[in-house]
Amino acid sequence: MPALSHQQINSFDNDGYLPVRALFDKEEAAVLNRAAKEDAAFKQNAYDLKDIEGGVAKLVLWNKAGEDLWGSIARCARLVDTMEQLLRDEVYHYHSKMSIKQPFTGGAWGWHQDYGYWYQNGCLFPDMASVMIAVDPNTRENGCLQLLRGSHKMGRIEHGRFGDQTGADPERVHEASKTLELVHAEMEPGDALFFHSNTLHRSDQNKSPNPRWSLLCCYNTKHNNPYKASHHPFYEPLEKLPDSIIKQMGGKLFTERSEFWNPKYDKTVHAGKD
Repeated sequence: MPALSHQQINSFDNDGYLPVRALFDKEEAAVLNRAAKEDAAFKQNAYDLKDIEGGVAKLVLWNKAGEDLWGSIARCARLVDTMEQLLRDEVYHYHSKMSIKQPFTGGAWGWHQDYGYWYQNGCLFPDMASVMIAVDPNTRENGCLQLLRGSHKMGRIEHGRFGDQTGADPERVHEASKTLELVHAEMEPGDALFFHSNTLHRSDQNKSPNPRWSLLCCYNTKHNNPYKASHHPFYEPLEKLPDSIIKQMGGKLFTERSEFWNPKYDKTVHAGKD
């Protein structure tokens, strides 16, 4: 991927997000989709997180960007270089996750900021970001991501417990929604959305017959190394890989030694404690 333009960087700075269409070409998008549906690790390590209406969102999360397809995606130059341009520092892999919404039953995600969680992990600054990559088509009907444009400028908002999820203060979000534009991030497979850790975002339940799988790779900046240990890692240099790696690694899935998130040990979501 070529270097970002000044216009793209300014757009991210002003809006709190940056869409990039076809970041992964059709062949690569097909590799991601096929591998996601074939990788048994996503069935074995998915945790159910209920929304306030009883819908169930499934989440699989891992810290290590390993020697497999999923680790290669997180370390490929087109993601890492873009993140370093947007965050203006060297970045390292904070974690990755697959957000899964099954047809008809896939749960919603309430309004939240990622830094609403990551603040609890000892990260002093919100100099962090995520990139969401569409594995399936992400549409309004199957619960695509929604964002409030420019909400990252509000700073960190207080978060509390709602269902099995942790979300932003509803009163503050309600007032923000009167002022800020609501954006639906509809994406085709291979499209990507980079967004700031303080950008408010949510998604609806999937009431369609179509699945909505989305891969998220999350990054922290070197200067923001956490001051205390948590279930996510400290800074360590990231070995950047060439973009060609995606097609080369297409068949290499998670191994039995791969380690995954367990919400019971995650103090930021409080899931599994009741």
